[in-house]
Amino acid sequence: MSLQGGKMDHFLYHGAKTSQISFPLGGIGSGCIGLAGNGRLIDWEIFNRPNKGSVNGFSHFAVRAEDGERVVAARICHGDLTPPYQGEFTGGMYRGFGWGPRREYLTGLPHFVGVDFRGEYPLAELTFHDDDFPGRVVLRAFNPLIPTNDKDSSIPAALFEFSITNPTAAPLTYTLAGVLANPLPANNLNTVEQHAWGHALHLRSDGVDPAAIGYGDLTLATDAGQTEEVTVSWQQYWFRGAWFDNLEVYWHDLMTPGPFKNRVYPEKQTGNANEGLLAVHVPVAPGETRRVRFVITWSFPNCENYWKQHPKEPNSWRNYYATVWPDSQASAQYVLTEWDRLADETRRYHDALFASDLPPAALDAISANISILKSPTVLRLEDGTFYGWEGCHAAAGCCEGSCTHVWNYAQALPFLFPKLERSMRDADYAYNLRPDGGMPFRLQLPIGSSFWEFRPCCDGQFGGVLKTYRDWKVCGDTAWLRGLWPAVKKSLEFAWSPRNIDRWDPDKTGVLWGRQHHTLDMELFGPNSWLSGMYLAALKAAAAMAGALGETDCAAEYRAIFARGKAWVDEHLFNGEYYFQQIDLNDRSIIEAFEDDLVIQGGSALQAYWTEEHGEIKYQIAEGSSIDQILGQWHASLYGLGEIFDPAQVRQANAAIYKYNYIPVMRQVYNPDRIYCLNDEGGLVICAWPEGSQKPVIPAPYSQETMNGFEYSAAIHMIMNGLVDEGMECVEAVRRRYDGERRNPWNEFECGSNYARSMASYALLNAFSGFEFDLTQGRIGFNPLRAADGQFRCFWSLDPGWGEFVLTP
Repeated sequence: MSLQGGKMDHFLYHGAKTSQISFPLGGIGSGCIGLAGNGRLIDWEIFNRPNKGSVNGFSHFAVRAEDGERVVAARICHGDLTPPYQGEFTGGMYRGFGWGPRREYLTGLPHFVGVDFRGEYPLAELTFHDDDFPGRVVLRAFNPLIPTNDKDSSIPAALFEFSITNPTAAPLTYTLAGVLANPLPANNLNTVEQHAWGHALHLRSDGVDPAAIGYGDLTLATDAGQTEEVTVSWQQYWFRGAWFDNLEVYWHDLMTPGPFKNRVYPEKQTGNANEGLLAVHVPVAPGETRRVRFVITWSFPNCENYWKQHPKEPNSWRNYYATVWPDSQASAQYVLTEWDRLADETRRYHDALFASDLPPAALDAISANISILKSPTVLRLEDGTFYGWEGCHAAAGCCEGSCTHVWNYAQALPFLFPKLERSMRDADYAYNLRPDGGMPFRLQLPIGSSFWEFRPCCDGQFGGVLKTYRDWKVCGDTAWLRGLWPAVKKSLEFAWSPRNIDRWDPDKTGVLWGRQHHTLDMELFGPNSWLSGMYLAALKAAAAMAGALGETDCAAEYRAIFARGKAWVDEHLFNGEYYFQQIDLNDRSIIEAFEDDLVIQGGSALQAYWTEEHGEIKYQIAEGSSIDQILGQWHASLYGLGEIFDPAQVRQANAAIYKYNYIPVMRQVYNPDRIYCLNDEGGLVICAWPEGSQKPVIPAPYSQETMNGFEYSAAIHMIMNGLVDEGMECVEAVRRRYDGERRNPWNEFECGSNYARSMASYALLNAFSGFEFDLTQGRIGFNPLRAADGQFRCFWSLDPGWGEFVLTP
């Protein structure tokens, strides 16, 4: 599974450009282990929650070369740790700042001089360099990612394949040693078990209730068997002692030729990592290359709602993966017996995606953000239902509930794993639709818990209608749509329901007039193209679905409301250059009309939105250029819905977003908000106010920020409207920020790490290929934006399969 080709040099990282890399290795909803840019195993996020910056004891891989009875050299399979070396600002005594790098980083043990890290998600390839080590060592690491095969893409495992080439004139025996620490908090128990499928170091905790939240186990396994040529040895436990005894003895054992001698302690150990070791010894002739495979698997089956306890409701559930593989040995066996197929199918997907005729930065943005599906942002519930945070704090999820207004933007899951995307619709409409038709935008766990007590959001609720339409067209299953339709219909008609206290569109004008909560976490008041555009797109989608289900009167009503709204928005909310919000910022009565509504930020609407000092309504856009001003049209164009706004005005608005919102150098930009872009970096800001336009004293939150998912959707819309160079300039600006030195290429963050909205970048594939889909008619099509010499090639995926489109002259 080597990664080759000059085309992929865009994905090769060296030196300082590896310092921030953490490449996630894990399944969908199973958690992951991070592979650092220098080869360390970091970010052990396998315990049903994020765990950024973590290590698991002294877990690592090492290699040794023997010539007869002599150890020639040994290396930890790491490259240099990049500066700084002062130590981390961590708690505790005798470690951290002022004490140098953590001992667990193993920087004090001989390691390789350099590492080249090639990352083409889901495959990573590390080439280790050291002129003083008699062998060429390459590590290839991955977790299966196979479009539409959600089971094999959800295995709780990290797969490692080492290639060792003997460049000398004499035969050498190489040892590949894997060390795994037992992280369980009490009564650590390590055993080594020999099976027909391989050898396994099994780490668990004795005497723990299988229903306990902390219950679980890990396995380090290899498919290498005992033969005349290849031998396997192990140590159930490292040496126990004081001070630095464990590393001292480990290095002594590694530098001693021959198999490792097993070490067993009858006493269980509590409260301290307890390392074990599994080693494979292979003879390699001059010029020959041999491969050794390891897998690390884990099983922590019991999840809990640790962020919001429900004292009168159930608080725990089981992981999906635990219903398929009962423990970590079962998943290790599955991986090792199915390795060739899993690797082959993953490689076929990888090759198809990376052969696509897209700009390198587009491929980079698409592939890198698919990794979010393998991060702790994602959970799978016991029945397989997909559930997501917005992103991750360092040690907890960030912003619960498959948040509809964030996941609206994410386009990877509905095409790569359509069944999982549909499970989000199923759960949302089954458990998150109130009797009045309003939908809290955060689904509570465990599934079936009480509603989240907050107002619905416009973009999230209308986005649900749009996503239902998209998912129906992706799968072609009208019976599925029919089952959801009553709930979808009710959610749309909440816009004019007399029970809607926010009074979105009580007169069925096709325009939103009332109090409109949205993804910038506050509310807009009065007509604006952004949220009214989402409403219009939902109306058009609903009309099509109603018509397909035989509800002709309903479809006609939705079309009529849509037509009224479209005409009004195009006439009244376009200033000749871009779309805006119509509001009198000095009219206090706009807020007073909602004074008796649900409180926000601990006070009334007036307290939240009126600034007496300035005589203005806060948190509005007014005459600004919003990055999302034509977001509804982006969705509609991607899903084949046609016009939402006037096409000529859409093209002008896209040009204005580039002109006003794109800032190539941020140095002179005032940003009191969160800092995602700074100094000489560039990006698209959320809102911009051209000279002469009305800007609120206190504008919409996050206005001066650059947030990746917003940037991608805007850039892709530019590309779809002929501004290809401008759109790609915006995409390139985002990916330059994640260059491996300043930020991790596989962790785009917004409100937390591994942020779901960044999966908007997947739509670059559909935009450049002109991908059209309607499985209700059994049809897909392509209309490439650019086909050099009449040739074009790209990956595509939907339900029930995936493949490549190849255009020839």
